[in-house]
Parts: sequence; C-alpha cells; structure tokens
Amino acid sequence: MRKTLTGVIAGLAVSLACGTSAYSQELTIFWAEWDPANYLQELVNEYEAETGVKVTVETTPWADFQTKAFTEFNAKGSAYDMVVGDSQWIGAASEAGHYVDLTDFFNKHKLTETMAPATVKYYSEYPANSGKYWSIPAEGDAVGWSYRKDWFEDPKEMEAFKAKYGYDLAPPKTFKELRDIAEFFHRPDQNRYGIAIYTDNSYDALVMGVENAIFSYGGELGDYATYKVDGIINSEQNVQALEAYKELYSFTPPGWAKSFFVENNQAITENLAAMSMNYFAFFPSLLNESTNPNAKNTGFFANPAGPDGDQFAALGGQGISVVSYSNNKEEAMKFLKWFIQDDTQKKWAELGGYTCNKAVLESEEFQNATPYNKAFYDTMFKVKDFWAVPEYAELLQQFNQRVYPYVVNGQGTAKETLDALAADWNETFKKYGRGQ
Repeated sequence: MRKTLTGVIAGLAVSLACGTSAYSQELTIFWAEWDPANYLQELVNEYEAETGVKVTVETTPWADFQTKAFTEFNAKGSAYDMVVGDSQWIGAASEAGHYVDLTDFFNKHKLTETMAPATVKYYSEYPANSGKYWSIPAEGDAVGWSYRKDWFEDPKEMEAFKAKYGYDLAPPKTFKELRDIAEFFHRPDQNRYGIAIYTDNSYDALVMGVENAIFSYGGELGDYATYKVDGIINSEQNVQALEAYKELYSFTPPGWAKSFFVENNQAITENLAAMSMNYFAFFPSLLNESTNPNAKNTGFFANPAGPDGDQFAALGGQGISVVSYSNNKEEAMKFLKWFIQDDTQKKWAELGGYTCNKAVLESEEFQNATPYNKAFYDTMFKVKDFWAVPEYAELLQQFNQRVYPYVVNGQGTAKETLDALAADWNETFKKYGRGQ
C-alpha cells in the first residue's frame, strides 16, 4: 500500500513539473442531444489536436436535459466541467452558485464588443443590466420560417393571389402578409394547409411562438428590471398579437394542437403547409435531400414585422458556462479563451454551429453560405427572450396554462387570457419577493 501511494505521489509530482494537473487533460461539456452538439464535438476535436486536452461533448435527450443538469448541479457534482445551458437557466444557476462568474473574463476579452448584443444580454448577463456575466454566447438561435418556394413561385398561384389580395405573392415582410398567405394556401380539400406554428405546451414551444407575435407587435412580457407586468403582458399590443396568433392556428393542418420542431419540419417535408415556423437550428435538415424531398424548393425568411413596423423574434439558443463544482475550472477557462477566437468562431459556423460572433455574422461569406444564413443574421440582432429569473419554470407553466386553451380551443378572449396571466405572474413575483 505504501509503495502504491508513493508511486501516485511521484506521478503527481511529474505532472506538476510538466505544468499540468491530474485533472487537466480531459474536459466534459454537457449539452442536449441534437445536431449542434455533434458539430461542437467536431470543433473540440481540433482543440484536442492543438493542446492535447481531450474534450468530450456528453449529450442527453432534450426532454431530460434540464432535469439531468440541475440534478447534478444541486448535488454539487463534478461530472460536467461546462454546460451549454438554455438562456432561461441563467438566473437559477447563477443565484444558486452553480455557474462560475465570468465577468472578468468577459471584460478582459471585450466580449460585449465582439458578440451580437442581444446574445450577450440574454445568454450571458444576469441580473438584467447588471454587467455581470455567467456564460459565453455559444449557439445562437431564434425562431424563423421556412416556406415552399415552388408553391410561391407557381405563376397560377401568383396570379390568383394578386387578384385576391392586391399585391404580389412573396415571402411575407409583415404579419398581415403572413396571415394573408396562410389563408390563401389553406385548402383542406386538397390536403394543403397555410401554415405550421408552435402549439406544444409541455415546455416553451407555444411560448416561443406567441412571443414571435408579441415582440413584433411592439409588446413585451414585462419590465425585467422592476418585474412589473400589469399593463405590459396584457397590453393592447399583446392582445392583438395573441389574436393574430390564434388566427394563424386556424390555418394549420389538422391535429396541430401539440406541435413543435419535429412536426413543423414535417409540414414542409410532407407537403402539408406553405410556411412553417421553427428554430434556425432545425433548418439544415430541410436542405438535405435525404431528409427533405422538397429541399430544392425550400426557402427561408425572418420573422415578419408587426403593424407598426417592429420586427423581432423569440430567442432560442444557449451560452456555455463553467460549472462551479468542476475540478478543471482553470482548464475550462483556457478552452473558453480558445472558443471565443474569431478563427474558432468561423470554424464553428462552417461546421453548422450558429456563431454569435459579430464579425463572422456580418461577413458575406457567412451570409451566403446557406439559404437561411442571411435570415439568421437579420434575426440575431432583433431577438428578445423570456424571463431568466430562477422561477422561470413557474412563469412558463402559467403562460401555457392560460394561453393554450385560448389559442387551441378558443376559450375566452385574448384580453381575458392575458389579464389572468398578469395576475398569475404578479402572484409568482410576490411569492419570490421580486419587485417588492
């Protein structure tokens, strides 16, 4: 036993003499199971080749991602060195001490200047406008739209649309045009429908969809600094936005009451809808002929503007944070320094990751690389997010419970729905001592 222990100590001494530690040669990043995680693994393989530090991207299905991450956090476990966590987690994770404070790192590397402003605000900063940062913008994402170019460009369809609505059929630039096109292509007798939108109420799908309308109608969810919601979530703009979203639901395919990203891509691949809402992260498969027989006829556009010209979109995506309980925090910080470099961000984008780096986003090379990159670029400077407070899950559940019956089942009015939601949120913030 003594001889074995002596050997271990000697080994540690050698490691230290070489400038390494017993834990420094391997890092684990935790993320959800989807294509961007695969792209990240490809990227970090280059880091291993450059530094000798092995980086593993460990994944779990989306349905388990939050539960598994916070179970490990709450146990103060060291299984993960970094996590690519949802933007809504940042309040809960930072206040509970699960994330390393990256403010000094952020300021040293001037990330507020090199990353798209909205991604810094929503992926990294908490509390709002505090100048404290807890993650590095990693996977930019937002809700955009795909559409059937062949349907839009059919001369007979173009002629009929112009005759009915008085303007040319083209990708919509406003919510009014979005609504008109959805109505025009809604033909149940031909098994052809106008639009596919998010309606699933089990997590944030419906919320993201409705936010697309709210933000472009000039509305907000509340005041993130004061937690005031009365007159904001139930404002006249938001009432109109919710009414518009409910009307879009009337132009969806049958059985569209629990739809999210899978079903909305299927709306395009299975010839069901003229237009489909989805995260940009799920658009690559729509350009792959093996997964979309209509790949050559699929186009993309950014979320349209509302009646007063406001144009925003609901933010998806994630930032990468260092876990407080990691045994490899110093090595994790070295990795982040490599990750934020312009050259690394360019490679990240080339692999299929959605960079948040302004220089890459603004380059012609990026914007012309795919049919949806220009729409992504336009969107990432016009995004807004849900509440990032620790009690966000309760706020999300209350949104779903109030809004879903109205959108899908036509229960009550939009004003009644949002008034009730405002009351719910007021009670929740009062319970947690917010804005008191």
